[in-house]
Amino acid sequence: MTERPDTIPGLGPGPAGSPRPGRGSAARSGSGARGGSGRARGPGAPAPPAAELPVARVAVDTPLTHLDRPFDYLVPADLAAAAVPGSRVRVRFAGRQVDGFVLERRAASEHPGRLAPLARSVSPEPVLSESIARLARTVADRYAGTLADVLRLAVPPRHGRTETTPAPPRTTPAMPEAAPGEPAAAPSPPETSPPETISAEPGEWERYPAGPSMLAALAAGRSPRAVWWAPPGPAWPAMIAAAVGAAVRSGRGAVVVVPDHRDVDRAQAALVDVVGRETTVALRADLGPSRRYGAFLSAARGQARVVVGTRAAVFAPVADLGLLVVWDDGDELHAEPLAPYPHTRDVAVLRARQDGCALLIGGFCPTTEAEALVRGGWAHPLALPLSDVRALAPRVEATGSDHEYARDPAARAARLPSLAVRTARQALAAGAPVLVQVPRRGYQPSLACADCRRPARCRHCQGPLGRSSGAGVLTCQWCGRPVPAAPGGAGGAVGAALWRCPSCSSERLRASVTGDRRTAEELGRAFPGVPVRTSGRDGVLATVPAEPALVISTPGAEPVAVGGYGAVLLLDGWALLGRPDLRAAETTLRRWAAAAALARPAPRGGRVIVSADAGLPVVQALIRWDPATFAAREADERAELGFPPATRMATVEGSAAAVAELLAVTRLPEGADLLGPVLAGGPRAGGPGAVDEIERLLIRVPRERGAALAAALHEARGVLGARRSTAGLRVQLDPLVIG
Repeated sequence: MTERPDTIPGLGPGPAGSPRPGRGSAARSGSGARGGSGRARGPGAPAPPAAELPVARVAVDTPLTHLDRPFDYLVPADLAAAAVPGSRVRVRFAGRQVDGFVLERRAASEHPGRLAPLARSVSPEPVLSESIARLARTVADRYAGTLADVLRLAVPPRHGRTETTPAPPRTTPAMPEAAPGEPAAAPSPPETSPPETISAEPGEWERYPAGPSMLAALAAGRSPRAVWWAPPGPAWPAMIAAAVGAAVRSGRGAVVVVPDHRDVDRAQAALVDVVGRETTVALRADLGPSRRYGAFLSAARGQARVVVGTRAAVFAPVADLGLLVVWDDGDELHAEPLAPYPHTRDVAVLRARQDGCALLIGGFCPTTEAEALVRGGWAHPLALPLSDVRALAPRVEATGSDHEYARDPAARAARLPSLAVRTARQALAAGAPVLVQVPRRGYQPSLACADCRRPARCRHCQGPLGRSSGAGVLTCQWCGRPVPAAPGGAGGAVGAALWRCPSCSSERLRASVTGDRRTAEELGRAFPGVPVRTSGRDGVLATVPAEPALVISTPGAEPVAVGGYGAVLLLDGWALLGRPDLRAAETTLRRWAAAAALARPAPRGGRVIVSADAGLPVVQALIRWDPATFAAREADERAELGFPPATRMATVEGSAAAVAELLAVTRLPEGADLLGPVLAGGPRAGGPGAVDEIERLLIRVPRERGAALAAALHEARGVLGARRSTAGLRVQLDPLVIG
């Protein structure tokens, strides 16, 4: 006998292909509304329910915000052993089969009607722990997102062959990915380190007044929380490993989250030296499906007590978590580009609160959000004494000082002033490599009229014009159209419709922004006979040898030099400081400090030359190597102006009608401040030469009302979702960029 299908609350008629109520629809968990009952899973009578705990509460993978809640399903007897909490299942939902996770098994449902049965078990492997499920729900609530979106970030896709392998392969950098149809690579030999054999030496932590006491607290099973201003130099991986070793000695696990794969390799090497290879796994996106899922299972099964990885690793299911470490929380890679756009630092704070574990947020320049944790008394500061800073930091000089202007009057206009040239030659003569940081990648990513300095724009879409090489054709950076140019102007081909400035009719062009490839070309001519290496989008170098060479790098791609760089040149400071972004100064200092930290200490001759005005606060912070004072100043200024982290902010982007509709149904909390909406146009993908009428609205509330704002936006998205009105609408809490 089959039961009559009922309607899921919130699902009404829609266009073809949209979710519709139908047979097998689940009952809403905890509600008194009638739920749908499913047909038999196969021909014949329905399967009998499980003898014990016959109800499964399932998190269904649906993008609809108004259905962001668990649903109750009946567990058939033949699936009782496989449908365990945390396992993957398939269920009938809104007339089709969708994926889901079993959150828990119950003896009965609060729903008074009949329940639809589980369609099938995808895998009996419990990949979603109760702790991670609660964390995912908390993250979704904080960012006005859905549980399904967060679970996609927290649990990697299933890899069947890896899951059925009795002993998952170790995720070491040297192990290649097995090809389809070939046997999995053999696991690395065990190199376990029992807690009693892990070194208790504090290392560089001994320089910090509270460093040894923090390690002692971790080893004793306590959970300190700290914001750590790391010392200049290469010591940070070993310091993280020492903290993790202390947590492992207490019998607990640890999770270390870093921005990119190069940082993963450095941190993993240090962790292996302290806690052993068998205890440590790497979890990052570029491992491939098999190795990534194998590393995840190692943690979920309790085989790995220490996980190091990129942003998704913050959800790693490490049992009895004792320590969470977030390195360089200001890096843009810590901001998730997928909905609901959580930030690694904030997820780590939520998890530390939920699980009661220790938290260490570190970097050469932690963010003002990390500073806010210190000011609120939730975390303790860990900073070096001034005497140790002077012993470890390089000597920093600015080209924009009165002394340099008096010595070199052309320094104001020169891209590479004489001070930078002299410093580079001295370092090369001493046999050391020189690092040159360039803010922009490419050759000439932006051009302007040589006469009136008006930016050169594409006549079709108004995008910026640039070129990829010295002989390259002018190309629009938005639509990609080639643009003919006059001979001697920008090196483009001659054609019937040459580029002409709309203001002064000049056909001559000049570079307004110079990229890393053009910089490498210029320095190669200025330093003949010196090897020139580049590290950026076209290829990132991990290390460079201790020999004379010029290393041209974009921010974040700086390779580590063996023994340190003799000199570091930070060019085009105006390009970083002049960005229309609230975090421009903070980001600039973080990028400069990350490069400057690779230089040798001042007692060993290390020098850093920054191309900027010496009187700017951000330049003074770098010269004194005092990021803590700079972060405190930034926090004070933002609090005075009502910007994050003193407040919480949300951005809403979409068509004018969509933004207005969302605003109309949103019940904003008291004290909400609306900024906009304003046009936020960009190139339209659907048609050349046009700009979409996209509007952006900012909503600002006091920090204590941030949860109310998130709840209001979640509710409003649910209302629009039921109306099918959310297409093209983007809602983001705590955006990284506020331009």
